[in-house]
Amino acid sequence: MCSRSSDCATADARHIRSLSVICPGGVRTSVDLAAMSRWRIGGLADVVVEPASLEELVKLRRWLNVQKLPHVIIGGTSNLLFSDLGLKVICVRLGARLAEYSVEGTRVSAEAGIWVPGLARIAMKAGLTGIEHTCGIPGTLGGLVCMNGGSLRNGIGDVIDKVTSVAADGSVKVRSRDECAFSYRSSVFQATDEVVASATVRLARGEVSTIRRTMLGILAQRRRKFPLKQPNCGSVFVSDPAMYDRFGPPGKIMEDLGFKGVACGGAAVAESHGNFIVNRHQAHAEDVLSLIRDMKKAARERTGEDLKVETIALDEFGQRIVI
Repeated sequence: MCSRSSDCATADARHIRSLSVICPGGVRTSVDLAAMSRWRIGGLADVVVEPASLEELVKLRRWLNVQKLPHVIIGGTSNLLFSDLGLKVICVRLGARLAEYSVEGTRVSAEAGIWVPGLARIAMKAGLTGIEHTCGIPGTLGGLVCMNGGSLRNGIGDVIDKVTSVAADGSVKVRSRDECAFSYRSSVFQATDEVVASATVRLARGEVSTIRRTMLGILAQRRRKFPLKQPNCGSVFVSDPAMYDRFGPPGKIMEDLGFKGVACGGAAVAESHGNFIVNRHQAHAEDVLSLIRDMKKAARERTGEDLKVETIALDEFGQRIVI
Protein backbone atom coordinates (compact mmCIF):
# COMPACT_ATOMS: atom_id res chain seq x y z
CA MET A 1 0.00 0.00 0.00
CA CYS A 2 1.24 3.43 -0.78
CA SER A 3 0.32 6.99 0.03
CA ARG A 4 2.02 10.22 -0.91
CA SER A 5 1.73 13.83 0.15
CA SER A 6 1.76 16.53 -2.52
CA ASP A 7 4.57 18.76 -1.30
CA CYS A 8 8.24 18.50 -2.11
CA ALA A 9 10.17 19.25 1.11
CA THR A 10 12.39 16.43 2.32
CA ALA A 11 13.38 15.40 5.83
CA ASP A 12 16.43 16.94 7.49
CA ALA A 13 18.22 16.17 10.77
CA ARG A 14 15.66 18.17 12.76
CA HIS A 15 12.82 16.19 11.24
CA ILE A 16 14.58 12.91 12.00
CA ARG A 17 14.92 13.91 15.65
CA SER A 18 11.19 14.64 15.78
CA LEU A 19 10.39 11.31 14.15
CA SER A 20 12.50 9.55 16.77
CA VAL A 21 10.39 11.14 19.50
CA ILE A 22 7.14 10.11 17.82
CA CYS A 23 8.29 6.55 17.07
CA PRO A 24 11.01 5.66 19.62
CA GLY A 25 13.29 2.94 18.30
CA GLY A 26 11.49 2.90 14.97
CA VAL A 27 13.57 5.28 12.85
CA ARG A 28 16.37 4.18 10.51
CA THR A 29 18.38 6.07 7.92
CA SER A 30 20.11 4.93 4.71
CA VAL A 31 18.08 1.73 4.55
CA ASP A 32 18.77 -0.79 1.77
CA LEU A 33 15.43 -1.15 -0.03
CA ALA A 34 16.67 -4.18 -1.98
CA ALA A 35 17.05 -6.06 1.31
CA MET A 36 13.49 -5.07 2.23
CA SER A 37 11.97 -5.72 -1.20
CA ARG A 38 10.53 -9.09 -2.13
CA TRP A 39 11.90 -8.44 -5.63
CA ARG A 40 15.32 -7.68 -4.09
CA ILE A 41 15.40 -4.46 -6.12
CA GLY A 42 15.90 -0.86 -4.99
CA GLY A 43 18.43 1.69 -3.83
CA LEU A 44 18.73 3.34 -0.42
CA ALA A 45 15.83 4.93 1.45
CA ASP A 46 16.86 8.13 3.20
CA VAL A 47 14.53 7.51 6.17
CA VAL A 48 12.33 4.57 7.19
CA VAL A 49 9.91 5.01 10.11
CA GLU A 50 8.07 2.08 11.70
CA PRO A 51 5.31 2.95 14.19
CA ALA A 52 4.69 0.43 16.96
CA SER A 53 1.09 1.28 17.91
CA LEU A 54 -2.07 2.96 16.71
CA GLU A 55 -1.17 5.96 18.85
CA GLU A 56 2.24 6.30 17.17
CA LEU A 57 0.67 5.96 13.73
CA VAL A 58 -1.88 8.70 14.56
CA LYS A 59 0.83 11.05 15.84
CA LEU A 60 3.05 10.27 12.85
CA ARG A 61 0.39 10.92 10.22
CA ARG A 62 -0.69 14.13 11.97
CA TRP A 63 2.90 15.38 12.22
CA LEU A 64 3.69 14.56 8.59
CA ASN A 65 0.53 16.40 7.55
CA VAL A 66 1.41 19.51 9.55
CA GLN A 67 5.02 19.49 8.35
CA LYS A 68 3.86 18.91 4.76
CA LEU A 69 6.53 16.27 4.26
CA PRO A 70 6.16 13.90 1.32
CA HIS A 71 6.09 10.24 2.31
CA VAL A 72 5.13 6.78 1.16
CA ILE A 73 3.42 4.17 3.28
CA ILE A 74 4.28 0.54 2.68
CA GLY A 75 3.60 -2.87 4.17
CA GLY A 76 5.22 -6.15 3.18
CA THR A 77 6.33 -4.82 -0.27
CA SER A 78 4.59 -7.79 -1.93
CA ASN A 79 3.34 -5.62 -4.80
CA LEU A 80 5.95 -2.84 -4.78
CA LEU A 81 8.79 -2.08 -7.17
CA PHE A 82 11.30 0.36 -5.73
CA SER A 83 13.51 2.62 -7.81
CA ASP A 84 17.20 1.83 -8.15
CA LEU A 85 17.69 5.44 -7.03
CA GLY A 86 16.08 4.61 -3.70
CA LEU A 87 13.60 6.85 -1.86
CA LYS A 88 14.36 10.48 -1.14
CA VAL A 89 11.14 10.91 0.84
CA ILE A 90 10.14 9.50 4.21
CA CYS A 91 9.12 5.84 4.05
CA VAL A 92 6.56 4.78 6.67
CA ARG A 93 6.55 1.02 7.05
CA LEU A 94 3.75 -0.87 8.77
CA GLY A 95 5.40 -4.14 9.66
CA ALA A 96 6.48 -6.34 12.54
CA ARG A 97 6.41 -3.49 15.06
CA LEU A 98 2.67 -3.09 14.40
CA ALA A 99 1.55 -6.72 14.49
CA GLU A 100 -0.35 -7.42 17.73
CA TYR A 101 -3.39 -9.70 17.59
CA SER A 102 -6.15 -11.14 19.77
CA VAL A 103 -8.70 -13.95 19.46
CA GLU A 104 -12.12 -13.58 21.06
CA GLY A 105 -14.63 -16.28 20.23
CA THR A 106 -14.87 -16.44 16.45
CA ARG A 107 -13.36 -12.99 15.95
CA VAL A 108 -9.67 -12.42 15.27
CA SER A 109 -8.35 -8.86 15.50
CA ALA A 110 -4.90 -7.89 14.26
CA GLU A 111 -2.83 -4.82 13.51
CA ALA A 112 -1.93 -3.92 9.94
CA GLY A 113 1.66 -5.12 10.05
CA ILE A 114 0.93 -8.75 10.91
CA TRP A 115 2.21 -11.25 8.32
CA VAL A 116 -0.81 -12.74 6.53
CA PRO A 117 0.33 -16.40 6.53
CA GLY A 118 1.00 -16.03 10.25
CA LEU A 119 -2.53 -14.74 10.80
CA ALA A 120 -3.92 -17.73 8.89
CA ARG A 121 -2.00 -20.07 11.19
CA ILE A 122 -3.29 -18.23 14.27
CA ALA A 123 -6.85 -18.78 13.08
CA MET A 124 -6.13 -22.42 12.29
CA LYS A 125 -4.73 -23.11 15.76
CA ALA A 126 -7.84 -21.50 17.27
CA GLY A 127 -10.04 -23.83 15.22
CA LEU A 128 -11.42 -20.99 13.10
CA THR A 129 -12.13 -21.35 9.40
CA GLY A 130 -12.57 -18.71 6.70
CA ILE A 131 -9.11 -17.38 5.84
CA GLU A 132 -7.33 -20.57 4.79
CA HIS A 133 -7.02 -19.13 1.30
CA THR A 134 -4.60 -16.48 2.61
CA CYS A 135 -2.07 -18.95 4.04
CA GLY A 136 0.36 -18.55 1.14
CA ILE A 137 -0.04 -14.84 0.44
CA PRO A 138 3.26 -13.05 1.18
CA GLY A 139 2.06 -9.74 2.57
CA THR A 140 0.75 -7.84 5.57
CA LEU A 141 -2.85 -7.50 6.67
CA GLY A 142 -3.11 -3.79 5.93
CA GLY A 143 -2.25 -4.28 2.28
CA LEU A 144 -4.48 -7.35 2.03
CA VAL A 145 -7.48 -5.38 3.32
CA CYS A 146 -6.75 -2.38 1.10
CA MET A 147 -6.59 -4.60 -2.00
CA ASN A 148 -9.30 -7.01 -0.79
CA GLY A 149 -6.66 -9.58 -1.52
CA GLY A 150 -7.01 -13.33 -1.43
CA SER A 151 -6.61 -16.41 -3.57
CA LEU A 152 -8.77 -19.08 -5.17
CA ARG A 153 -11.23 -16.33 -6.19
CA ASN A 154 -11.74 -15.35 -2.53
CA GLY A 155 -11.17 -11.97 -0.88
CA ILE A 156 -10.46 -11.02 2.74
CA GLY A 157 -13.46 -8.67 2.56
CA ASP A 158 -15.76 -11.70 2.71
CA VAL A 159 -14.99 -12.17 6.41
CA ILE A 160 -14.19 -8.63 7.55
CA ASP A 161 -16.14 -7.46 10.60
CA LYS A 162 -14.60 -4.00 10.95
CA VAL A 163 -11.56 -2.01 9.85
CA THR A 164 -9.79 0.80 11.70
CA SER A 165 -7.93 3.33 9.58
CA VAL A 166 -6.02 6.56 10.07
CA ALA A 167 -6.49 9.54 7.74
CA ALA A 168 -3.71 11.93 6.71
CA ASP A 169 -4.75 14.42 9.41
CA GLY A 170 -4.45 11.74 12.10
CA SER A 171 -8.17 11.17 12.57
CA VAL A 172 -9.21 7.58 13.29
CA LYS A 173 -12.11 5.95 11.47
CA VAL A 174 -13.80 2.62 12.10
CA ARG A 175 -15.80 1.03 9.29
CA SER A 176 -18.05 -2.00 9.13
CA ARG A 177 -17.61 -4.46 6.29
CA ASP A 178 -20.39 -2.84 4.25
CA GLU A 179 -18.82 0.59 4.68
CA CYS A 180 -15.52 -0.73 3.27
CA ALA A 181 -17.18 -1.18 -0.16
CA PHE A 182 -15.31 -4.38 -0.94
CA SER A 183 -15.42 -5.70 -4.49
CA TYR A 184 -13.05 -7.87 -6.49
CA ARG A 185 -9.53 -6.73 -5.48
CA SER A 186 -10.90 -3.34 -4.47
CA SER A 187 -11.99 -1.39 -1.38
CA VAL A 188 -12.82 2.13 -0.29
CA PHE A 189 -9.27 2.52 1.03
CA GLN A 190 -7.86 2.69 -2.50
CA ALA A 191 -9.70 5.96 -3.06
CA THR A 192 -8.96 7.71 0.25
CA ASP A 193 -5.94 9.11 2.06
CA GLU A 194 -6.50 6.62 4.88
CA VAL A 195 -4.13 3.88 5.99
CA VAL A 196 -5.47 0.64 7.39
CA ALA A 197 -4.28 0.33 11.00
CA SER A 198 -6.06 -2.87 12.06
CA ALA A 199 -8.89 -5.19 11.14
CA THR A 200 -11.18 -7.73 12.73
CA VAL A 201 -12.39 -10.81 10.87
CA ARG A 202 -15.40 -12.87 11.85
CA LEU A 203 -14.80 -16.57 11.19
CA ALA A 204 -16.58 -19.86 11.79
CA ARG A 205 -15.79 -22.82 14.00
CA GLY A 206 -14.00 -25.69 12.32
CA GLU A 207 -11.82 -28.73 12.99
CA VAL A 208 -8.15 -27.85 13.36
CA SER A 209 -7.11 -30.97 11.46
CA THR A 210 -9.42 -30.17 8.53
CA ILE A 211 -8.28 -26.55 8.38
CA ARG A 212 -4.64 -27.66 8.49
CA ARG A 213 -5.13 -30.13 5.64
CA THR A 214 -6.78 -27.44 3.53
CA MET A 215 -3.91 -25.04 4.14
CA LEU A 216 -1.28 -27.69 3.39
CA GLY A 217 -3.07 -28.43 0.12
CA ILE A 218 -3.09 -24.74 -0.83
CA LEU A 219 0.61 -24.38 -0.01
CA ALA A 220 1.48 -27.50 -2.01
CA GLN A 221 -0.42 -26.14 -4.99
CA ARG A 222 1.42 -22.82 -4.75
CA ARG A 223 4.78 -24.62 -4.65
CA ARG A 224 3.87 -26.46 -7.85
CA LYS A 225 2.60 -23.39 -9.71
CA PHE A 226 4.65 -20.43 -8.51
CA PRO A 227 8.40 -19.60 -8.65
CA LEU A 228 8.79 -19.37 -4.88
CA LYS A 229 12.58 -19.86 -4.88
CA GLN A 230 13.30 -16.72 -6.93
CA PRO A 231 12.69 -13.14 -5.79
CA ASN A 232 9.33 -11.93 -7.11
CA CYS A 233 6.33 -9.82 -6.14
CA GLY A 234 3.59 -12.26 -6.96
CA SER A 235 1.09 -11.65 -9.73
CA VAL A 236 1.99 -8.80 -12.06
CA PHE A 237 -1.51 -8.41 -13.53
CA VAL A 238 -4.89 -8.52 -11.83
CA SER A 239 -7.08 -11.44 -12.91
CA ASP A 240 -10.15 -9.52 -14.05
CA PRO A 241 -13.25 -11.79 -13.94
CA ALA A 242 -14.61 -10.53 -17.30
CA MET A 243 -11.30 -11.09 -19.09
CA TYR A 244 -10.91 -14.43 -17.32
CA ASP A 245 -14.14 -15.66 -18.84
CA ARG A 246 -13.11 -14.56 -22.35
CA PHE A 247 -9.38 -15.25 -22.47
CA GLY A 248 -8.41 -17.02 -19.25
CA PRO A 249 -6.19 -15.74 -16.40
CA PRO A 250 -3.26 -13.38 -17.12
CA GLY A 251 -0.77 -16.21 -16.73
CA LYS A 252 -2.40 -18.17 -19.54
CA ILE A 253 -2.62 -15.08 -21.75
CA MET A 254 1.11 -14.51 -21.32
CA GLU A 255 1.88 -18.16 -21.90
CA ASP A 256 -0.16 -18.11 -25.12
CA LEU A 257 1.77 -15.01 -26.19
CA GLY A 258 5.07 -16.81 -25.63
CA PHE A 259 6.31 -14.72 -22.70
CA LYS A 260 7.37 -17.54 -20.39
CA GLY A 261 11.12 -17.27 -19.95
CA VAL A 262 11.41 -13.95 -21.82
CA ALA A 263 14.10 -11.82 -20.16
CA CYS A 264 15.11 -8.20 -19.97
CA GLY A 265 18.41 -7.61 -18.23
CA GLY A 266 18.35 -9.50 -14.94
CA ALA A 267 14.56 -9.88 -14.88
CA ALA A 268 12.55 -12.59 -16.61
CA VAL A 269 9.02 -13.90 -16.88
CA ALA A 270 8.96 -17.08 -14.81
CA GLU A 271 9.20 -20.37 -16.69
CA SER A 272 6.61 -21.85 -14.35
CA HIS A 273 3.99 -19.07 -14.47
CA GLY A 274 3.37 -16.36 -17.08
CA ASN A 275 2.03 -13.82 -14.55
CA PHE A 276 5.21 -13.73 -12.45
CA ILE A 277 8.39 -11.75 -13.11
CA VAL A 278 11.45 -12.98 -11.23
CA ASN A 279 14.75 -11.35 -10.38
CA ARG A 280 16.98 -13.81 -12.14
CA HIS A 281 20.26 -12.01 -11.54
CA GLN A 282 20.78 -8.48 -10.16
CA ALA A 283 17.74 -7.10 -11.96
CA HIS A 284 17.06 -3.37 -12.10
CA ALA A 285 13.70 -1.68 -11.73
CA GLU A 286 13.78 -0.63 -15.39
CA ASP A 287 14.23 -4.28 -16.43
CA VAL A 288 10.97 -5.17 -14.70
CA LEU A 289 9.15 -2.10 -16.04
CA SER A 290 10.23 -2.86 -19.61
CA LEU A 291 8.95 -6.42 -19.33
CA ILE A 292 5.61 -5.33 -17.86
CA ARG A 293 5.10 -2.76 -20.61
CA ASP A 294 5.93 -5.29 -23.32
CA MET A 295 3.56 -7.83 -21.79
CA LYS A 296 0.75 -5.31 -21.42
CA LYS A 297 1.16 -4.09 -25.01
CA ALA A 298 1.13 -7.62 -26.42
CA ALA A 299 -1.96 -8.52 -24.38
CA ARG A 300 -3.77 -5.42 -25.62
CA GLU A 301 -2.97 -6.28 -29.23
CA ARG A 302 -4.20 -9.85 -28.73
CA THR A 303 -7.34 -9.18 -26.63
CA GLY A 304 -8.21 -5.54 -27.30
CA GLU A 305 -8.26 -5.01 -23.53
CA ASP A 306 -5.85 -3.43 -21.06
CA LEU A 307 -4.70 -5.73 -18.28
CA LYS A 308 -4.70 -3.96 -14.92
CA VAL A 309 -1.21 -3.93 -13.43
CA GLU A 310 -1.11 -5.11 -9.83
CA THR A 311 2.47 -3.94 -9.32
CA ILE A 312 2.97 -0.45 -7.89
CA ALA A 313 6.22 1.09 -9.12
CA LEU A 314 7.64 4.08 -7.24
CA ASP A 315 10.20 6.62 -8.36
CA GLU A 316 12.76 8.08 -5.95
CA PHE A 317 10.29 10.77 -4.85
CA GLY A 318 7.60 8.27 -3.93
CA GLN A 319 5.42 9.00 -6.95
CA ARG A 320 3.77 6.16 -8.83
CA ILE A 321 5.25 5.40 -12.20
CA VAL A 322 2.65 4.95 -14.91
CA ILE A 323 3.02 1.49 -16.42
